[in-house]
Amino acid sequence: MKMTKEKLNIVLILFIAFSFSSFTFAQQDWTHKARIAGYPLSNVIIDSIIINSVYSNVFGIEVDNDITGRYESFLNPQEKLSTIKKMAEAAHKINNKSFVYVAGLECITPNANEKKHTFYKDHPDWVQRNIENKPAIFGNNDAFWIVEGDEDVWISPYATEWREIYMQRIREIAATGIDGIYVDIPYWMTHFEGWENTWASFDDLTVKAFKEKTGLDAKKDIILGDFDDPGFIKWINFRMQTLTDFVNEIDENVKKINPDCKTIIEVYPGLSEEAVRVGADVFQMYSVVDVIAHEYSEGAYYAADRTASDWFNYIIGMLTFRAFAGDKASWVLSYSWYDNPNVKPSDAIKSLFASQVFSGTNSWDVKNFIMSSSNDYDTRKQIYGWIADNEDVIYSKRKPIEPISVYFSDNTRNYFSAEFIDSYRGIINILLQSHLPINIVTSRNINKIKPQILILPNVKCLSDSEISSFRDLLNNDTKFIITGEFAKFDENRKPRNNDLLSELFRNNNTLNSGDINNLNYFKNCAGKVYTDEMNSVFNEQFNNSTNYDTLNKIRNNFISHLQSLTGYKPKINIEAPLHLIYNSNVSKDTVYLFLLNVKGICEQCNAKDKLLKNIKVTYDDSIDASEVYQIPFFGKKEIIKTTKTKDGFSFVVPEIERGTIISIKLKSS
Repeated sequence: MKMTKEKLNIVLILFIAFSFSSFTFAQQDWTHKARIAGYPLSNVIIDSIIINSVYSNVFGIEVDNDITGRYESFLNPQEKLSTIKKMAEAAHKINNKSFVYVAGLECITPNANEKKHTFYKDHPDWVQRNIENKPAIFGNNDAFWIVEGDEDVWISPYATEWREIYMQRIREIAATGIDGIYVDIPYWMTHFEGWENTWASFDDLTVKAFKEKTGLDAKKDIILGDFDDPGFIKWINFRMQTLTDFVNEIDENVKKINPDCKTIIEVYPGLSEEAVRVGADVFQMYSVVDVIAHEYSEGAYYAADRTASDWFNYIIGMLTFRAFAGDKASWVLSYSWYDNPNVKPSDAIKSLFASQVFSGTNSWDVKNFIMSSSNDYDTRKQIYGWIADNEDVIYSKRKPIEPISVYFSDNTRNYFSAEFIDSYRGIINILLQSHLPINIVTSRNINKIKPQILILPNVKCLSDSEISSFRDLLNNDTKFIITGEFAKFDENRKPRNNDLLSELFRNNNTLNSGDINNLNYFKNCAGKVYTDEMNSVFNEQFNNSTNYDTLNKIRNNFISHLQSLTGYKPKINIEAPLHLIYNSNVSKDTVYLFLLNVKGICEQCNAKDKLLKNIKVTYDDSIDASEVYQIPFFGKKEIIKTTKTKDGFSFVVPEIERGTIISIKLKSS
């Protein structure tokens, strides 16, 4: 039988994939090494998906064949299940992985006006509603993915009959052998225009569940949007717990059928108030799913349009997600370019991926604002190839070298979002722009990390468990730096009657006069001041000016107090402008430095020269380095010459365009 050109290509690709096993990760969870791209799925294009994914070095193939989010397949899934099974088998033949998209609490009925049976017509009581009883039903003017004539509904997770069918579909999908089920934004409806301030849902089923849980009537006993109202606090906590429980049940159903199948949740709010509003809190959800895919941006939606301050906040977000994730992977679904005539799409992709690689997150290449295609396939191929060549360095669990820890308080974020986030980002920016190693600590990992230096930025809300952890740290000589208000409220925003700052540090008379035992207390938050200053002048100064007098004064004053209290002296010193971000990782025999040039990735920066040149790195004798290499982003490994100094060694990085990885090989003990 004559072999067609397309079939010959598939055979060659399969041979190459089996011959070179860079896609095989027997010893590590595949989600940590995913290089993602999305594809629409049907039987006739499976071969082309395989060809494209191999060509562009994709590992982790997302396919869109939504069963739960389309009413017809929600009721009759067999045809789509068969296609998903074929896709899983095709991916496995090339030692790749695939995962399939499903909707969370959304369901579309196409051409609803022409049909007797639609989701809403059949089940109006299953749909979310605002407090005026308006159902969460939408059309093509409400979202780009809703076609004219379609009915789009958002469902209450307390619709028991729907939930039973939904979990049955999840089990059936897991049984196909697919490697992951990707659940899109399981939200309370507060993100479409006109619904932002509804704090939905007030459907009868949800209101009943809240009454059973708290004894309160959600329609009568709470003041919507009033964080001083204890009933409203119960309402937002109930909403967040409901969605966490929902995705946990999805994961349990997946694992019952296929323990190797990953539960992946897409969430698009970042660190701020939106997480509370939509009810999907990634901090909580990381504990009950395998991976979170963050549809994440800060400031401008596209990397091509992002300002310098946006980039710093974006990177802080990714570092925070990594802290939330613990041993799990963090995928980032962000968008590189849409229509900016002054930026090449390939440059925008490179800048976006550089920021993600150096933050330790997994990249997802897309076109425009959809989950599939690419703005530049050749760039995807080249960068994903480079990531594959260096994945063991990029995606190994990062252990910073003697870091300064910063506390992310999820409860404070929930109830005092803007105040906390401004303080938190400001403190991290001070440390990043001072080229000091950081570690982000949460209530979930504080007892494991046991930091030597811990900064609490405007942490207003603490649970008794967190306070107990702080007491243990004090007994182990942790140095605390506290800014702004401290522990005025418990984890449910109930005011505390006692002065925990005094009680915890046992010295009530000198709280405003500097160092107290292991405490340095700043009543005014340097982080908030630093954020305000960045918002005011940073982007204007970033292009060509080196005059950051006010920022330098704030930063140097804070670092001086930190060093005075703790005696902190970094093992590694980096002489560079503030737009160099430095992360580190210490393994058994190597120290890795991830150096990212924010000016180099900021396409909106019109500086005459974006290159960082002659960056001097020194390290003391405690780091017994025998070999130093660099791996430039998108480049080849090359050796760097070191010089012996009085106290250790030094070397110079000649040039950094977007970023470079430094590998310092340690002599065996």
